[in-house]
Amino acid sequence: MANADADDPKRFFHPTTISKITQLDLRAKQVVEGFLSGMHKSPFFGQSIEFVQHRDYVPGDDIRHLDWKVWSKTNKFYIKQYEAETNLRCALVVDTSESMIYGNGAMNKYEYACTSAACLAFLVVRQQDSAGLVSFGWDVKQAIPPKSSQRQLTAIAKTLHLSKPAQKTDMLKSLRQVAETMPARGVVVVFSDLLTDREQLFQGLEMLRHRKQDVVVFHILDDDELTFPFGGMTKFEGMEELPDIFCDPKALRDGYLESLEEYLVEVRRGCTRLGVDYNLVRTSDYLDAVLSRFLFRRMAERKAPVRH
Repeated sequence: MANADADDPKRFFHPTTISKITQLDLRAKQVVEGFLSGMHKSPFFGQSIEFVQHRDYVPGDDIRHLDWKVWSKTNKFYIKQYEAETNLRCALVVDTSESMIYGNGAMNKYEYACTSAACLAFLVVRQQDSAGLVSFGWDVKQAIPPKSSQRQLTAIAKTLHLSKPAQKTDMLKSLRQVAETMPARGVVVVFSDLLTDREQLFQGLEMLRHRKQDVVVFHILDDDELTFPFGGMTKFEGMEELPDIFCDPKALRDGYLESLEEYLVEVRRGCTRLGVDYNLVRTSDYLDAVLSRFLFRRMAERKAPVRH
C-alpha cells in the first residue's frame, strides 16, 4: 500500500474498522481451554458455577457481576469470574509468500491480510483474551505466542511490518509447525491467498483440526484474480519461482475462469468437510464489513447448543 504511512507499523490497526467491530466478540464455536479471562466455556469445569477469581472490569461488562465488596475496600471495579468462564487463545497465521504482494487496489493481498489480523488481535486483547501471531512462507518465519496485553499489539504490528513477502509457500510444513506449537485448544485464523497444492493445504488444516483447534480461513484474493479483466498482449510476471508469460489474455480468460471456479469449489468443500470456517474475501471488500459479518455469524453460532 503506497502512502505516507507505509513505514508505520500502526497502520495495520485500521481505526474505522476497529471502531465498527469493537462491540463484537470473537467466540470459539467449540470448547476451548484456558484459565485467565473471557467468556468461553471450559472443558475442565463440568456444571459448576463456583467463583474462581477476579478480573479487571472493562467497559461493556455486565455490571451484575461486579464485586461490590471489593469495590468498597479498594475503590476499584472487579468482575467476578466463575468456573464456566475461561480464556480464548487466538493464533493469527499470516501468509508472507511472494504471491501475497499482488494487488491493484488500495491494499494488496498482504496489506489486507495484515490489517485484518491486526484488527482481530486488537479485538481479542480488548476482551482480555490472548492473541498471537505466526508469519509463514516456505516455513514459519516469526512466531509470537498468544498473550493478553497492549504490548502484544505493538509486537504483532512490528512483526507484520517487518515480515516482507518472499519465497514460495509450503502450506503443509508451515501449518504442521503451527499445530505443533499451539499449546492448547483455541482459535487459529489463517490469512492467505491459498495459492498452493490443495492436498497439502487440506493435510495442514486437518492437523490443526485433529489437535482440536477451531480453524478459520480468510481466503484473500485480488479482484483481478477473480475476474481476469486483462486485455491486449500482456506480460504476466511469475511469482514463487514460476516463469513470466507473455500472451493475449483473451485466449486464456474462459479457461482461467473455469479452472478458478473448480479451484474455489474444491477449497470450499474441503474446508467444509474438515469443519473449517471458510471465508472468501476480495481485497476490494470493505474490511469493517467483512469482519463484522464474520463476528456476527460467530456470535450467532456460539449461542447454539454445543454438541460433544
